[in-house]
Amino acid sequence: MVERRQYLDKLIKLRNKQIIKVVTGVRRCGKSTLLLQFQEYLRGEGVEERQIIYLNFEKIENEPLHDYHVLYDYVKSRLQPGKMTYIFLDEIQAVPGFQKAVDSLFVLEQTDLYITGSNAHMLSGELATLLSGRYMEIQMLPLSFAEYYELTGGDRRDAWNRYFKNGGFPYTAYIEEADIRRDYLQGIYHTVLLKDIVERKKIQDVTLLESVIRFLVDNTGNIVSSKKIADSLTSCGRKTTSATVENYIRALEESFILYRADRYDVKGKQYLKSLEKYYVVDQGLRGLICGGQRRDVGHVLENIVYLELRRLGYQVFIGKVGNQEIDFIAMKEDNRVYYQVSASILDPQTFQREIAPLKMINDHYSKWIVTMDEVPMGEDGIRQINVIDFLLGKV
Repeated sequence: MVERRQYLDKLIKLRNKQIIKVVTGVRRCGKSTLLLQFQEYLRGEGVEERQIIYLNFEKIENEPLHDYHVLYDYVKSRLQPGKMTYIFLDEIQAVPGFQKAVDSLFVLEQTDLYITGSNAHMLSGELATLLSGRYMEIQMLPLSFAEYYELTGGDRRDAWNRYFKNGGFPYTAYIEEADIRRDYLQGIYHTVLLKDIVERKKIQDVTLLESVIRFLVDNTGNIVSSKKIADSLTSCGRKTTSATVENYIRALEESFILYRADRYDVKGKQYLKSLEKYYVVDQGLRGLICGGQRRDVGHVLENIVYLELRRLGYQVFIGKVGNQEIDFIAMKEDNRVYYQVSASILDPQTFQREIAPLKMINDHYSKWIVTMDEVPMGEDGIRQINVIDFLLGKV
């Protein structure tokens, strides 16, 4: 079991703070494991077992607690007088009205509350109203390459090839058989599709939803719009509207299957409100949805870099400079980093095409080209880095 240090450190820093810790992320990305690792940390710090209450609402034995009144009474009865009680409510969105139980538990003395969920919708509506300013969201992703490599070991190039193909869902690292791994990913996909989207949104046309998903996944890294998607599907005999497509995309984002990157005009210093790009939460899942027919190296690489920048805590935008495009502008507080992503820039024409937009930017921020090349290249302070070195933090 690899220690999810990035997320664990955040929980440790927030320990005993009067704020609800909300861990969100796609199903099977490791949220439950993170809670268990944090509980082990607490035990190592001298916290007694009776001070820890852990409930996983995907387990059938906890179904009687799906009534939020019963849940509140049960947890309250186990609180330890005079001592901090650590409360972990895993996949809490399974409890209708859970917001009321969470709010009531939060206001009790000497309680430290941690909850997880596989749908961003849980942070909207009543929970946001009840707990405005009293919770902090920690967005979790599947394994980074650094975590994957720590888990699997061996030759780093071999590990990279497996990661590139199979993705970073933790359990896939243990599955050697391709058919079993595919079935496992299929199970994640169907669970998200049916439980987190179709059931919650009450979608009738599941086939249309899957068509939207396939279009977006097949166009990873391409600029799209809801109108473009609706027109494309309609021309293929799947008549729909931009409004319907927008609703489906929102549901996919809320279920953490897709992440959106908006555009930013570098010279105009403004955020652009249309023609965004979408990236898939995991490249193994992307391959499954695409049917294994398209393994566009450049777009998969771009997808991996995008997710890594999010892991590093950046807001990630698509850059516009004149009529040129920059793959990513990564922003954090007062810092900014520009990235181009390309499978290879050894060809002189490709090199000039990738570096040209970066040369048009006249500021002091770092500029990088991430590639799979081993030969260092660069020009005018713009540096190239191999993707494995980038993912292992050797910037």
